[in-house]
Amino acid sequence: MTLQAITFDLDDTLWDNRGVMARTETGHYAWLDESLSAWLADRGETHLGRFTERLPLDAYQTARRELAERYPLRRGDFSWLRERALVELLEAFGLPRSAAWLWAAATMARFHELRLQVTPHPEVEPLLAKLGDRYRLGAITNGNLALHRLALHRHFRVVIAAGEIQAPKPDARPFLAALARLATPPSRALHVGDSWKEDVLPAQRLGMQVAWIAADTPHAGELPAGVYRLRHVRELPALIAKLEEQQ
Repeated sequence: MTLQAITFDLDDTLWDNRGVMARTETGHYAWLDESLSAWLADRGETHLGRFTERLPLDAYQTARRELAERYPLRRGDFSWLRERALVELLEAFGLPRSAAWLWAAATMARFHELRLQVTPHPEVEPLLAKLGDRYRLGAITNGNLALHRLALHRHFRVVIAAGEIQAPKPDARPFLAALARLATPPSRALHVGDSWKEDVLPAQRLGMQVAWIAADTPHAGELPAGVYRLRHVRELPALIAKLEEQQ
């Protein structure tokens, strides 16, 4: 059957996300510490001390894990977990609830600013532009990057943030939602992603073909039918040409 649609994972598929998340994790928490300290000093409330001295980064990370256990349906909604963990910590620090919510919201705004500082692989922009002329393109991500604020957003007809619909990959629902909105059956779609568990397996089980972006990830045995291993997203056009020849 003729290929009609291509869906993409984002993080570590269209760009290297490891450094981005490390900078974002420490950066927005440090921003909260500095900004909150200055605000309290202006109000003459320095008796509360420094936020990160009393509640270091690992306390924030622990609070998010505990929230994910208490609210399992929200475990993949990372923005929700972060904001509510911040509210809990800010209240524990000594802020009233109203101020805690305001500071949590401001900190999440800083988080999303830092989260957007991704650098797509140089091949990505022309690749998406060319593919978009021929195929319906969609994005399916477990991440919480505000893709609509990036120029790359214009190439995608559909963007599914799986955690926000309480169905993080490998749940099949974000794939089904994307395919429905792209008006494409699984047999005529290709999914492109880096995770064996979260991209390859759910897409393959639905009957999609899969381009697995895995430069160094070990895999024992032969790949399932319809799954193709690529070292980099730049190799995608050659795979698509091969698939089209087989139609």
